[in-house]
Amino acid sequence: MTKQLLAIVITACTLWGCSNSKTSEKLNADSLSKDSLTMGGVKTDTTKMGDQHNSMNSVDWDGIYKGIVPCADCEGIETTIVLGKELTYSIKTKYLGKSDAKVFEEKGKFSWDKSGQIITLNDIKDGPNKYFVGENKIIQLDMEGKEITGKLADHYVLKK
Repeated sequence: MTKQLLAIVITACTLWGCSNSKTSEKLNADSLSKDSLTMGGVKTDTTKMGDQHNSMNSVDWDGIYKGIVPCADCEGIETTIVLGKELTYSIKTKYLGKSDAKVFEEKGKFSWDKSGQIITLNDIKDGPNKYFVGENKIIQLDMEGKEITGKLADHYVLKK
């Protein structure tokens, strides 16, 4: 009788464990099928952020970001972006290696996308205006708002 009871308990535990495993696998498969964006090695769900943490509500994003981004016909573009808590920005760019290397400055408002991960510098129409916001950095996106890939991808990061 004891052996039969022990066999029933082991079988029940095994079945219970298998059913939980399948539920976990289904949850993982569901979460992988959502629209996502991979930025800086971090996969981010962009469909419904709701109460989840994102750059807008979890990162100390306001401040000054600097870097030198690649340039097609110069040594690089020295870029400084200041993000303010009031959703304001100031961007200064200087084309390095040019004989008339003057500083260009623009100011305006920025907005967050629905995922709370990407900002758009609203008043810039003729150049890159979308940036992925990470911890102590922002990453310039291409003209379509997509991640820049390739050998120079790391050069599009502006650090705080």
